[in-house]
Amino acid sequence: MKWFRIIPILLLIALNTLLHCLPLFAVALFKALLPLRAVRRACNPLLTGLAESWIGVNSAMMGAFTRTRLVVDGDTALARDGHYLVLANHQSWVDILVLQNVFNRRIPLLRFFLKRSLFWVPVLGLAWWALDFPFMGRYSRRQIARNPELGRRDMEVTRRACEKFRDMPVAVMNFVEGTRFTPAKHAAQASPFAHLLKPKSGGVAFVLDAMGTGLHALLDVTVVYPHGIPSMLDLMADRIPEVKVRVRQRPIPAELAGGDYQADRAFRIRFQQWMNGLWQQKDADIGELRGDAGH
Repeated sequence: MKWFRIIPILLLIALNTLLHCLPLFAVALFKALLPLRAVRRACNPLLTGLAESWIGVNSAMMGAFTRTRLVVDGDTALARDGHYLVLANHQSWVDILVLQNVFNRRIPLLRFFLKRSLFWVPVLGLAWWALDFPFMGRYSRRQIARNPELGRRDMEVTRRACEKFRDMPVAVMNFVEGTRFTPAKHAAQASPFAHLLKPKSGGVAFVLDAMGTGLHALLDVTVVYPHGIPSMLDLMADRIPEVKVRVRQRPIPAELAGGDYQADRAFRIRFQQWMNGLWQQKDADIGELRGDAGH
């Protein structure tokens, strides 16, 4: 019987997407044809407003068609025109909907670094491009060792994206683990954290280096599903009773905003120690939110 529920929801999501993407593409085409700074500044709020409207309708449907209880605690003094680096743990594609629901119109539009292959997703790939989401190769360490140019290519994509972000309020989103958490991945990594994969610091370091003082604060976000990690189908089938989200707003250490992560070994070690400290706190937060024994 779940398909009698899921299919209409999928159709409504598709309709909402088309209704918002058609004007979004029109504005993006105008912006691309007249690549002037003044035109870009005029078009960016229109594009962002359309994206926030699309997210708002999706969030309203999530509230109307599911009984999922969203419990948010932590820092709530957020700025709609701020410049944030947002770091979160990653377990499910539901994470993205949860984060959009929590932060839509409370901070600038969340912009993710996406795999290049996602550009070819029908409709959404073009929408992400129109909204200046960066597309990256996401090469493995082994691939970069064989061909260092691949790593430099992703760094250049990061720098170009961050140059655009300097002209607008922005929330740069990064799932630091680099992939969704699973027990198998956790075991394969021999992760020192009970509930997390090891953080990958390089991407965060590149963003901080490229943005410099353009980012005002770090939003450290922890997402917990007390009844088990869900799929998107679980959400549409109303099988997620509760989601807990903790938001910690932290300063970005000034000494970490301008170092050379690749070439400076001492800086790289300091940066990794900082990231591991964040992850230790996040691991403890997950245990507390899940109600694990000893928390």
